[in-house]
Amino acid sequence: MLPDPPREVAPGVILVDTGYVRPRLAAAWIVRGKGSAAVVETGNNAAVPRILAALAEFGIAREDVSHVVVTHVHLDHAGGAGALVRELPRARLVVHPRGARHLVDPAKLAAATAAVYGEEAFRALYGELVPVPVERVVEAPDGLTLDLGDRPLRMLDAPGHAKHHFVVHDPATRGFFTGDAFGLSYRETDGAAGPFMFPTTTPVQLDPAAYHATLDRMLAEAPQRMYVAHYGMVEGDLRACAAALRAGLDEHVRRALAAPAGPGRHAALRASLEEQLVAALARHGTPLPRARALALFEGDLELNAQGLEVWLDRDAKPARA
Repeated sequence: MLPDPPREVAPGVILVDTGYVRPRLAAAWIVRGKGSAAVVETGNNAAVPRILAALAEFGIAREDVSHVVVTHVHLDHAGGAGALVRELPRARLVVHPRGARHLVDPAKLAAATAAVYGEEAFRALYGELVPVPVERVVEAPDGLTLDLGDRPLRMLDAPGHAKHHFVVHDPATRGFFTGDAFGLSYRETDGAAGPFMFPTTTPVQLDPAAYHATLDRMLAEAPQRMYVAHYGMVEGDLRACAAALRAGLDEHVRRALAAPAGPGRHAALRASLEEQLVAALARHGTPLPRARALALFEGDLELNAQGLEVWLDRDAKPARA
C-alpha cells in the first residue's frame, strides 16, 4: 500500500503522510497563512522529501515557510527537524523549552532512542540526526503565538505523554495539532460509532494525571477537530473521543499495576494490552480481524508496554506498596 497523497483536510491545513514504518501511521501538517506557512511535525529524515514535494504541489515556496513546529522531540515527530530546516532558508524551528537542546545537539536523544528501539532499528528508522543551528531555534513557552499572517498558532504546554510536549491551537479551524496528546486514531479503525481512540504511553515520561489535565485543557477551547499525528484529522463528538481515550488510559494503568513482577512482566503486560485493544475495537464496532488489528498497532503495543514499565518503576511504587 502506498502512502496517502497530500491533501487539504481543512481550510489551509494540508495532511502529509510521512511514510514512517507504514502508510497512514504518522502525519506531518502544512498550515498556510496569508503571509507565510508553517510545517507542524517533520517525521524522520526520510519524510523530508515528502514534505518538500507537498509544499511544491500546493504552490508554497520554500522561502515562504517561516516556521517548522514540532510538538515534542520523539523522533517520529522531530527526527527530520534538522534536515528539513536545512532546506527551508527562512524557517525557524519552534520546540518546547525542555526539548530544544536535544535538537541542537541530538547525541543524547539518539542514544536514548537507540536504547528503546535497538541500535540497528534506530539506524534504519532515523539515520543520522542533523543538528539544528541554535540561532534558528525558538523555544516556545506556554502561550507563545506565531503569526502566519492573519492566522495565529498558539502553543499550549501539554504534559502527560512527555514533559517536552505542547499542542498547537489553530483558531482559524478551531483545531489542535495534538502530537500524541490526543492518543492514536488510525483511520482503518473508524467504525459506525466514529473514530476509535487508543492511548499512547511511549517511554519515558508518562504521567497519567497530567495526561488527563491536558485533555481537559484542549476541550476547554471547544475544538471542532483534532489533527492527530497518528493518524489524520478527527472530527465529530470530540468529548466522546476524549472520554474513550481517558478510559483507555485508565485501563492501561490498571493493567500495568496488575502485571506480575519479575522477568515475565513485559510479556504479560504486552499480552494484556493486546487483549485490551481487541476488546475495545469490538466494543467500538470496528470490523477488523484480530490479526489485522494487532498488526496495525504492533509498534504501539510494544512502546506502550515499555512506557508503562518505566512508569511502574519510577512513579507507581508508592501506589503498589
